[in-house]
This record gives sequence, C-alpha cells and structure tokens, in this order.
Amino acid sequence: MKKSFISLIAVAFIGALAFFTYNTVFANKSAPQVTFNSIDGRTFETDDLKGKVTMVKFWATDCVTCMKQMPDTVAHYDKYKDQGYETVAVAMKHDKVDAIQRLIDDRGYKFTIVHDADGSIAEAFGEVRFTPVAFLFDRKGQLVKSYIGDYDTNLFIDDLERTLAQS
Repeated sequence: MKKSFISLIAVAFIGALAFFTYNTVFANKSAPQVTFNSIDGRTFETDDLKGKVTMVKFWATDCVTCMKQMPDTVAHYDKYKDQGYETVAVAMKHDKVDAIQRLIDDRGYKFTIVHDADGSIAEAFGEVRFTPVAFLFDRKGQLVKSYIGDYDTNLFIDDLERTLAQS
C-alpha cells in the first residue's frame, strides 16, 4: 500500500513537472526557429507560419493517445483552416517514414505532416520526449498555450477560437 502511494506521488510530481516545464519553456516567447521537412516534400521555416494561428503537435505512430486524438485534429483543421488555422503534426524520430505515409494514405490527412528524422525539432521545442505534446501559436508566432497528453478538446477549441478572433 505504501509503495503504491509513493509511486502515485512520484507519477503526479513528474506529470506536474512536465506540465510546468512545457508551459514555461515558451511562456511569452516566439516559436523556436526550425526547418520543417514535410512528408510530401515541402521545406519551410517557422517564420513561414506567421500570419496563421498554428498548432505544432508532436505525435508518434505507436502512441495510442496520439492516434485517439487524430480524428479531432483532422476535424479542427477542416473546420478552422479557412479562418487562418494551420496544423503541423511532427512525427517523432523513431517513426518510420513508410508507417507515417501509410497513415496519411489510409486516413487522408490533409494538414502538414513532418518527420523529425534527427530529433532537432523536438529538441528546439523544449526537449519533447513524450507524445502527444501540442503548442498553439498566434499569428505573430507567440505561444498561446501548450497541451500535454490527453488534453481537453473543448478547452483547446476555446483557446483556438479566442486566438483566431484576436488576430
């Protein structure tokens, strides 16, 4: 019983530390300057996203929570893209390009998908090691909020709509 309690406290502490780390790494800061190489062959920089409200979402093909969230990610992109919303889904370096491409082909993802082949994007975004982690940036490239794990979709929509309305 005592071991279970200590384990529970340790997990809660690590979760809180991760939450505050991701929420303070970019607080009142711009998105880190990185080069994205999309699966469909496009190369673009962080600055190319300015002018759009953008979610940069780190995910993995073997992440159950990530795959559970993908239908919502698709729905949000489809609903808000004409209002200036962009989604950049960054697959982790351990993912295989053919597995990512299969998902794109099978599920018809239309938003931008990037493979972080060398881990440099995850490193630039605060040493992202676990998925899912998402960052919402305003049209100026300033962090609005970060989301870790199985976040509340309604809260994300509220943040997204408020950010779209401000810009």
